[in-house]
Amino acid sequence: MSTMTKEDRAAMRARRKADRIRDSHANDLPRSMQASTPVKVLTIAILVLALLYFLFPIYWAIIASTKTPAQMTGSNGLWFAVGLSDLPDAIATNYSKLLGWTRGQFWRWVLNSLIYSGVSAAIGTLVSVMAGYATAKFNFRGKNVAIGVVMGCMLMPAALLTIPQYSIFHMLHLTNTMLSIIIPCCVSPFGFFLGRVYAQTSVPNELLEAARIDGAGEARTFFTIVLRILAPAMVTIFLFLFVATWNNFLLPLMMISSDELKPVTLGLYGMVSLSTFNDRGALMMGALLGVLPVIVLFLGLQRYWQAGLAAGSVKG
Repeated sequence: MSTMTKEDRAAMRARRKADRIRDSHANDLPRSMQASTPVKVLTIAILVLALLYFLFPIYWAIIASTKTPAQMTGSNGLWFAVGLSDLPDAIATNYSKLLGWTRGQFWRWVLNSLIYSGVSAAIGTLVSVMAGYATAKFNFRGKNVAIGVVMGCMLMPAALLTIPQYSIFHMLHLTNTMLSIIIPCCVSPFGFFLGRVYAQTSVPNELLEAARIDGAGEARTFFTIVLRILAPAMVTIFLFLFVATWNNFLLPLMMISSDELKPVTLGLYGMVSLSTFNDRGALMMGALLGVLPVIVLFLGLQRYWQAGLAAGSVKG
């Protein structure tokens, strides 16, 4: 078994170094298209400022959720009012106050919001993708009229439809039920538009023809092939519908009267509306805990969203 000489080892190290340099510059833009150093510095500065702008409210909510009403106005608003060793007691105190003000219903409200948002987003995503795919890949009578009507719905403010929706659900005896929130929130003109655009650009007609030649029906083709291709659109629509339903306030205010069915937004509003309420620290604790599921959802789906977008951009 032959051994490598010094020259061979040096040549191998040189080749490895050259390969690393080549790989590190494989995706570099041409010199004429590369940004100058001042542009890079300005871009990084703007991105850092944008990051601070979006993270600061969360930071302030964390600080405020540990304070008593007196400490909210009598201490530094950008730092804790107690020592770090006393923070667990301050958090526990405000948490117990939050449960007291909400009569132990807080986590029930969070669960209701999860049900409203999750079910509405799941159904709305499937309906939007199916409708977008159908209008993108099939020709039928009245297609352009249907697309125009759905696009026109994007121009109508949601608040304008709340009272008519209440009248319809009241006639159907569905007010003060979960369906009165889930059904209206399943409809998404934006989701239909996004699903249609993705189906037009990402689903090749040749693939559909090949599936039909192999004997696959339209339903099987859609659920086994098309849905995988439209995964980036589905994640985007799901997140959009989830957040829109979670933040919806006017519709639950009109439809829901029972404490057991309130979402967290309406529940906290009812707590603040009490004439004896003055504990802003407990309110900030509720607002912070109420937004945590949305943050976890975004962080959990982010990598699937990015991976789907990257996969959808590659052909071949």
